[in-house]
Amino acid sequence: MSHGKTSYVCLPCRVSFKQPHDRARQRNCPRCAEPMIHAGSAFAAPRRRDVAAWRALAVLLNAGVGFHKSCCGGPGFRPRTLREVRERLTYARRSGTPVAKALVRFQVP
Repeated sequence: MSHGKTSYVCLPCRVSFKQPHDRARQRNCPRCAEPMIHAGSAFAAPRRRDVAAWRALAVLLNAGVGFHKSCCGGPGFRPRTLREVRERLTYARRSGTPVAKALVRFQVP
């Protein structure tokens, strides 16, 4: 039985590739040969020229937040703009909440 494909992202090149998932294998970018980050099967890449969206995505992926499908609802809320990311990072710093948890909150108090 074949497994579905999942997304791998190269942040410096601002590209993503769908490839079969294999935990034992490190994927490298075909453009720059740097290691790629496993983003998940529910990932949708922003346009390459949308630098702000890629910066927001870099914060999410570097914090360990992925785009993996849950049962029926998809990956849940993920901030799309730098403003949303900054709000959640400020909330995490002030409340002591882990950054990965604060980034996926739909609303911050």
